[in-house]
Amino acid sequence: MSTSFLTREGYQKLQEELEYLRNVKRQEIADRLHEAMDGGELIENAEYEAAKNEQAFSEGRIKELEILLATAKIVIESHYSESIQVGAKVVIQEEGSDPETYTIVGAAEANPTQGRISNESPLGKSLLNRKLGETVRVEAPAGVFEVHILKVE
Repeated sequence: MSTSFLTREGYQKLQEELEYLRNVKRQEIADRLHEAMDGGELIENAEYEAAKNEQAFSEGRIKELEILLATAKIVIESHYSESIQVGAKVVIQEEGSDPETYTIVGAAEANPTQGRISNESPLGKSLLNRKLGETVRVEAPAGVFEVHILKVE
């Protein structure tokens, strides 16, 4: 199994989601299934089919979260080191653009609109193990570009 990187906050959020799915969502789906079974002919019961599909999705997500949390490595955000690692906050600038600030996180908690990029994304991967002042070439699906590392926290 591969290791997943999570911040303490990300780990906590996923743990809360897992507890919700186990303790609340499972019961809601069980209640829906029970109501649908009381509704008569199961073969033609759309509510029963929808509840079964939701149950399958929910159970799949529970398994996914259990594995993710069991293999997670907790990283500390905003720590300075010689090179950029998961958990680091970086300020970069592409030529002709304004500086941008990102925190490098694991894929499970990436959210680029909130400045949290995955260590597995083209930009995140390109920044790992780089240092302050370096210019980094990024090979992304939309094309190749370069960014200059202005700050590392």
